[in-house]
Amino acid sequence: MHEATIVVDLHSSLALMSEALQKAEEHATAGQLALELMHEIRNPLEAVGNLTYLAQEEAENPEAVRAYLRHAEEQLATLNSIASRTLGFARASDSPQQVRLATLAEAALRIHQRTMQSKQIHLVKDLPDDLVAEVYTTEILQVLSNLIVNSIDALPREGTLYLRLKKRRSEIHFVVADNGHGIPEEHRNRVFEPFFTTKNSAGTGLGLALSKRIVEHNRGKISLRSSIRPGRTGTTFKISLPT
Repeated sequence: MHEATIVVDLHSSLALMSEALQKAEEHATAGQLALELMHEIRNPLEAVGNLTYLAQEEAENPEAVRAYLRHAEEQLATLNSIASRTLGFARASDSPQQVRLATLAEAALRIHQRTMQSKQIHLVKDLPDDLVAEVYTTEILQVLSNLIVNSIDALPREGTLYLRLKKRRSEIHFVVADNGHGIPEEHRNRVFEPFFTTKNSAGTGLGLALSKRIVEHNRGKISLRSSIRPGRTGTTFKISLPT
């Protein structure tokens, strides 16, 4: 009886730790997105400031002032679009929401844009804008971020990252693939196990385990295919979500 109690306590502790880790990763993902958002709005904000200054300098020339203000309005519209697009899915919610999955994919890509640029990764996208699913938006954003960073880590310089969305009957399939080094066959059945990692000290072994849990919480499934055959290396993750 005592041993059984210990086992129950351990399972409870592990569940609490897993929940805490998921929340921590959600905050980390949101923080990364905020940094990329600031990078994205910097240019239009600077443009508005410059245009306002020029309009003041040309206060005696109504035609020039109107032209500067028109350009400023365009930049403000850009800022409003960025804010609306981000706030539409970045805030945490207690219930699933209908969301365009392409919007989530683009947000996840923005989080890792600088890393992709530094490795000169070639990005191939097929993200139809009309595919919508009812999901917990911050959770699916976290999963996509996890999968993208795994692909980036596996890719060589100038490698290729693929993101695809497609509808199959009553499901939407979200595919994240790369032509990286691939996963050996003996590891493929373990990649979703907690604490299993092939990254040595660089990984915790929890990203994919949490991703699987999150996808299942969103009534979906996640699977992978991988190859280490010379000339055909790479890994493909597929998320299947109900429509």
